[in-house]
Amino acid sequence: QVQLVESGGGLVQAGGSLRLSCAVSISTYSGYAMGWFRQAPGKEREFVAAINWSGAGTYYGDSVKGRFTVSRDNTKNTVHLQMNSLRPEDTALYYCAARRAPSARGATTLQDYDYWGQGTQVTVSS
Repeated sequence: QVQLVESGGGLVQAGGSLRLSCAVSISTYSGYAMGWFRQAPGKEREFVAAINWSGAGTYYGDSVKGRFTVSRDNTKNTVHLQMNSLRPEDTALYYCAARRAPSARGATTLQDYDYWGQGTQVTVSS
């Protein structure tokens, strides 16, 4: 059974920060790359960030580079997304996703991931 549960979303003013977490429950967690996506109302789900199984490789969407940081703690089966300098356009439902491969390089589409969480809402006010 696979379960991904996001937390940490909320309402924040522009310029503020939030830290999202994803608790991962997979029978064989080892070797999974992880990703974050987001979806704003009326828009398609878009790639935000991804991280290799080892944590050594991280990848970001152009709109969040320099502001967001993805990390993971494999001892606790958790993945985090630190979001700084938030903007109103960052408002969206944020999803955690797991990929049955150790590398997240080039994994920027929905089809690259095998499991998804239910999402956590992030709202940034101006």
